[in-house]
Amino acid sequence: MKLAFSTLGVPGLPVADVLRLATTHGYHGVELRAHPEEPVHPGIGAEERADVVAAFKDAGVSVVGVAGYARLADECADEVVLDEVRGLVELARDLGAPFVRVFPGGGERADADAVAARRLGVAAEFAADAGVRVLMETHDSHRTGADAARVLGAVGHLHAGALWDLMHTWLGGEDVADTFAALGPYLGYVQVKDVASADDTTPLALGDGVLPVAECVELLGRRGWDGWLCWEYEKRWYEGAAPLPELLGGGRELLARLVSDSA
Repeated sequence: MKLAFSTLGVPGLPVADVLRLATTHGYHGVELRAHPEEPVHPGIGAEERADVVAAFKDAGVSVVGVAGYARLADECADEVVLDEVRGLVELARDLGAPFVRVFPGGGERADADAVAARRLGVAAEFAADAGVRVLMETHDSHRTGADAARVLGAVGHLHAGALWDLMHTWLGGEDVADTFAALGPYLGYVQVKDVASADDTTPLALGDGVLPVAECVELLGRRGWDGWLCWEYEKRWYEGAAPLPELLGGGRELLARLVSDSA
């Protein structure tokens, strides 16, 4: 398994500084939060994209994915969502990133599965042309692996997959073995994190909270999964959380030990 962290934990930090953190602390990759608040997002031009590619290449670090905010089952016209996903896919293609993250975003709508599957199926077609996979994160209306698998099974396309957010499947009451059983055929990569409780999701250093991080990594190792483990530290949403840079070293050591033990 390869180790990465998300720029959600270092909001607005310039690419050069993000890469310095990655190389200093031994991370193999970075997930880029693709939001206009950040240095890298679909609105940047070709020259800026080329600069990002060159910086990552020089640092020997991979762009794991482009983490977008498109919501597949939003109450809007299909093309509104698909245009947003298309912009994310084009950014991922230009950066050499294999994955784009989207959300289900179905809210309470009864037809959320069908709407998400229809739009994701279309997105998978143009993502295939770009050499990118669109991953629906276990989140909001489709929090568990079982929820996400209903959509992904209906799509049935190699370029549509799942991003497993460990916190959300845990909040949904799903055991890690059940999540992997549901998402295994579709799994792109895994986001790990830690929190104090279901009622207090302020991000903590890995290993300091209640999430089954060790159990998750052990299961992945036992099943022979060798993809990306990405630490998503939600500093952007919790200003009072400890700064991520001072935690990255310890987090990397913990994940490396868990990966080694799982082997």
